[in-house]
Amino acid sequence: MRVLLIGANGYLGRFVADRLLADPAVQLTALGRGDDADVRFDLASGSPGALTRFLDAVHPGVVVNCAGATRGGARELTRHNTVAVATVCEALRRSGCGARLVQIGCGAEYGPSQPGSSTAEDAVPRPGGPYGVSKLAATELVLGSGLDAVVLRVFSPCGPGTPAGSPLGRLAEAMRRAMQSGDGELKLTGLGVQRDFIDVRDVARAVHAASLSAAQGVINIGSGRAVRLRDAASVLARVAGYAGALHELDGPPGPVRQSIGHPRSETEHTAPAAYPYPDGCGSWQQADVRTARDRLGWRPRINLEESLADIWMEAACRI
Repeated sequence: MRVLLIGANGYLGRFVADRLLADPAVQLTALGRGDDADVRFDLASGSPGALTRFLDAVHPGVVVNCAGATRGGARELTRHNTVAVATVCEALRRSGCGARLVQIGCGAEYGPSQPGSSTAEDAVPRPGGPYGVSKLAATELVLGSGLDAVVLRVFSPCGPGTPAGSPLGRLAEAMRRAMQSGDGELKLTGLGVQRDFIDVRDVARAVHAASLSAAQGVINIGSGRAVRLRDAASVLARVAGYAGALHELDGPPGPVRQSIGHPRSETEHTAPAAYPYPDGCGSWQQADVRTARDRLGWRPRINLEESLADIWMEAACRI
């Protein structure tokens, strides 16, 4: 099976590449903006015609799109998350390769959900920010393309390679600094939200399974269990060996020493916003993952403690 992987150098893409390369039946070609890609191509600015010519030359059986942006203004997010996917869909329609498309979506497409509920694929998406809107628009383009395509809505990926600017990455960095300075207490904000964390290696397994399957439409990829960020902080403290006290500052206004849910500005001296977690999904999100089990034969294997241990390992080695 010849697979074209777009975005192989990104957070998810690196693990997807490793998983696909471990399959001896897969011939992998990486397309991206970096110098180490097999083929350099910028989806946000490249033409569908140019991509079509490449598809006809390589003739992949599967195209996996892990490319996209998680930060930036609405214009940048639209360009990298929506326009880029429109380019892929149009190129595949024009090409004679007949490739299957595996598109990486995001749980942020759903937006806020009712605490205690599990979000299934038939839920009406109501994204709460420009990132979720840009990803939802991409999903709608894929579903309306007429292609053999599946969209994997990945909830909150974590584990090795977790970006230092993400909530869990900032949590690990705050703890590293506290331990380095011998601080016996760590004051944090934004710990009240609950998210469905899924290890990035389990995401890569899901992508591999989707590439081999005939499943179409939207499929949720998550652990199926919401975890409060406060509880994740306690687990991280245990795996890090941090014996200090964790103090949550989500209540009265006052100076904030470390903000986990959103970046701190120099002038931040008020209580954090009601929903400081930066995905626009409110206080709760939990995936219903029965479709992934039934249609892909996929289940998560790596627990959150192992994912957090890997995040801590990388943070502890940071100078």
